[in-house]
Amino acid sequence: MGYQTLLVDRGDAIATITLNRPEARNALDLTMRREMLGALDEIEADPAVRVVILTGAGGHFCSGGDVKTMRARHTAVEGRARVELLNRMVLRLVDFPRPTIAMVDGYAVGAGSNLALCCDIVVAADRAKFGELFCKIGLVVDGGGTWLLPRAVGMARAKELALTGEIIDAAEAARIGFVNRVVPAAELEATTRALAERIAANPPLALRLDKHMLNRAAASDLAGALDLEAYSQALAIASTDHAEGVAAFFEKRPPQFTGR
Repeated sequence: MGYQTLLVDRGDAIATITLNRPEARNALDLTMRREMLGALDEIEADPAVRVVILTGAGGHFCSGGDVKTMRARHTAVEGRARVELLNRMVLRLVDFPRPTIAMVDGYAVGAGSNLALCCDIVVAADRAKFGELFCKIGLVVDGGGTWLLPRAVGMARAKELALTGEIIDAAEAARIGFVNRVVPAAELEATTRALAERIAANPPLALRLDKHMLNRAAASDLAGALDLEAYSQALAIASTDHAEGVAAFFEKRPPQFTGR
């Protein structure tokens, strides 16, 4: 499938989605939002893909909403329609049934900052920058930031970032829990790829269930989390991958997981 604003590469067990509007620092225009939904559908339909990497072309991850389109005035109804398309993309990515990794170089700001948080793991180049810049242009936090950001950095820090519009560097982002790891820019791709390969070597069913449980736990109490663990573990225990993992352990060989 061809895309105007994305590059999609599927090799071995890893798919890479590259936001491809480098002239706009990969701003999320309406076409890109629609195409992201299509790309995720395409990737989910491929059982060979076990991990998805999300990145940006041209040395930047994503600059958020396309400010150029904001010069035209929009009614509240039009504005809501634009945000609802963004919301569909956010929900699809957060709940995507494969592990996702944001590979961030350059700017990840505004909705682009929150797009990185939609992924399960964030790996950043040491020159990456993050920020909730919405208030600087009279907007409020969107892209799931009001839900994702406090869970990553805590409510007090989330409020500070939202209310100041402060841009932080990669080292500070790692310190407060916004990103998982920071590496030299020259090592970003290799480090992210190696991490994706490590994850892809694990049993797909167990990873899908783990991700689902952790996502649901954020809106659950302990009893609810335990119930979901019991349900998911029952599925895992009955899986072929579990039998293969145990057999490989005793036979002292690498397991060959199939996702069943």
